Amino acid sequence: MAWSTRASRTVYENRWIHVREDDVTGPHGDGIYGVVRMQHPAVFVIALDDRERVCLVELDRYTTGRSIEVPAGGSDGEDPLVAAQRELLEEAGITASTWHHLGRMNALNGIADAPEDVFLARDLTITDATASQHEEGIDAVRWVPFAGALDLIADGEITDGETIAALAFAGIRLGRFR
Repeated sequence: MAWSTRASRTVYENRWIHVREDDVTGPHGDGIYGVVRMQHPAVFVIALDDRERVCLVELDRYTTGRSIEVPAGGSDGEDPLVAAQRELLEEAGITASTWHHLGRMNALNGIADAPEDVFLARDLTITDATASQHEEGIDAVRWVPFAGALDLIADGEITDGETIAALAFAGIRLGRFR
């Protein structure tokens, strides 16, 4: 049985998210479903340098605390590639001359409408981004071999689901998982 929406109402909205409550009929009958919709798709960047190291950023998330992630952020309505280029520069002080779109994914698709685009950035140039990193809440930028990033996942140091998925996209594209 397919889902059907009988009624829908906005319960909260700001510039980043829209939360609605739907009266639905689903496989188990009638109910209420809460849905969080991101106002703009997000982007995630796997920046790989000429030594095959991945750029990771460390920051403190209000919701989960310390987090190690790939550079990422909201598209703010921009083209996803433009947003990825902006986020990589703001968060890590990096520009790239080669970009590949690795794929699209959905975050928390059981409760959210949150599309995300994943990019691979190569041929990197590192600049000074101290001011924008502070503004973005970035505590540190670190470079680890691709296999080292996978080890950080296995060891439970990288717990951000989107970072894990973005690294999987890159591993598939690059033909390596260790």
